[in-house]
Amino acid sequence: MNKAVFLDRDGVINNPKKNYYVFRVEDFEFNKGVIEALQELQERDFMLIVITNQGGISKGKYTAENVETVHRYMEQQLSAHGIYLSEIYFCPHHTKKENCLCRKPEPLMLEKAMARFDIAPERSWFIGDKRSDVEAGQRAGVNTIRIRKNQDIRKILSKIS
Repeated sequence: MNKAVFLDRDGVINNPKKNYYVFRVEDFEFNKGVIEALQELQERDFMLIVITNQGGISKGKYTAENVETVHRYMEQQLSAHGIYLSEIYFCPHHTKKENCLCRKPEPLMLEKAMARFDIAPERSWFIGDKRSDVEAGQRAGVNTIRIRKNQDIRKILSKIS
């Protein structure tokens, strides 16, 4: 079975700055140390999978196409550093507008990834900056690490084995 590090996007991979919703390439900025941290995790044979709530789609703030454009940009920038994401899962729903099974803290996006890529939850980790990230990881049976928003994740790599 494979092992993976699941990562929240906004606040973990990128800095949302003043924009609560990051849906334009020009607003996307990698957090300090994330490139080096992802390189190290990949070298340690972890699959890298992004799990992100994008409720602004449901709220009409932006479209799924906007999110996919940002994700393509993010993947292009990462691949320039030799980093390859196995997948990006995003939930377009918002709890104020609809019920869904995929929005974190629900574990469905993680469970889909684990089934698709034959991932062992006990050998895997979820890094997030919100309680909902940690709860989703715990519900899926993976190890969890909660960081401060925009924290340099290189500082927590020693916890991941």
